[in-house]
Amino acid sequence: MLFRQSVILLFLLFIGACSSNDKQGVYIKIAGFAQGTTYHITYEMKDTIDLQPQIDSILQAFDQSLSSYDSLSVISKINRNEDVILDPLFVEVFNKSGEVFKASGGIFDITVMPLVNAWGFGPKSRVKVDSSLIDSLLEFVGMEKVKLENNRIVKTDQRVQLDVNAIAQGYSVDIVSEFLDRCGAVNYMVEIGGEIRTKGVNPSAKLWRIGIDKPEFGNIMPGAELEAILELTNKSLATSGNYRKYYEENGIKYTHSIDPKTGYPAKQSLLSATIVADDCITADAYATVCMVGGLEKSKEILAAHPELDAYLIYGDDTGVYQLFVTDGMKANVSQTE
Repeated sequence: MLFRQSVILLFLLFIGACSSNDKQGVYIKIAGFAQGTTYHITYEMKDTIDLQPQIDSILQAFDQSLSSYDSLSVISKINRNEDVILDPLFVEVFNKSGEVFKASGGIFDITVMPLVNAWGFGPKSRVKVDSSLIDSLLEFVGMEKVKLENNRIVKTDQRVQLDVNAIAQGYSVDIVSEFLDRCGAVNYMVEIGGEIRTKGVNPSAKLWRIGIDKPEFGNIMPGAELEAILELTNKSLATSGNYRKYYEENGIKYTHSIDPKTGYPAKQSLLSATIVADDCITADAYATVCMVGGLEKSKEILAAHPELDAYLIYGDDTGVYQLFVTDGMKANVSQTE
């Protein structure tokens, strides 16, 4: 316990630990593993400082707060109904989740963990699902059943469990990016599991070029087959799609985007949703909103939030890819074919 508290403390210290000088900058590239995925970070510093040890410690602290795959994390303890005082990372994600829950009319809901587990997309093994099980699980799904009080989580039902995988990874990108800002990074691109935040320009003094993958089942390797390329600076990007995280049973594909209203994997014509926002926590959450809500609901939400831009790929009645691209995105995106 003391070790875990020390890691959180180190994370807080790293946030304010760096300073910069007036030397000419150089670009540094680092890569590693975190949150069950990979990360790639390129940054320009006025010193050739390797920040990877600090970044790895930050990401470790992040997992110890918000990873449902870490049995000793804050969120895992909450899901086991243990008394735990919340850290700033968890509080920020919980508050943002509540904000998006309201803005999306309940489409985004972090209390879906029982459903996620039942369908086999969480840390627990998949179970045999039928309508009676889904009906029983829906009784304790809904963000109105949980609140933050005196720096603790209070539930109306002890069976309520939280899953922040649809928002936490985006926030980890923001946390690392803010650390780089404090260290004096002039330009950077932070990518963790496909979620991205950019600042300034790339090593060629051009805007950062970000690939949007083709949403084809079996397209496992990010960047292997691209649908489009987006030029980005001083913005964040997140993509949600059902073409990688799914399984097939009796000829039916079950995808990881769970609709908290029905309890079933969302069945929409939307294949991929890429959202651009000022911060990655927002982009990540609304990419999920689009995938669960579907094309028409996505258009409504985007119209109500002009601060967001989107590149949506959907299938028409013949199975041909179609696009919905917001005006703010059009100038910076190019097709690969």
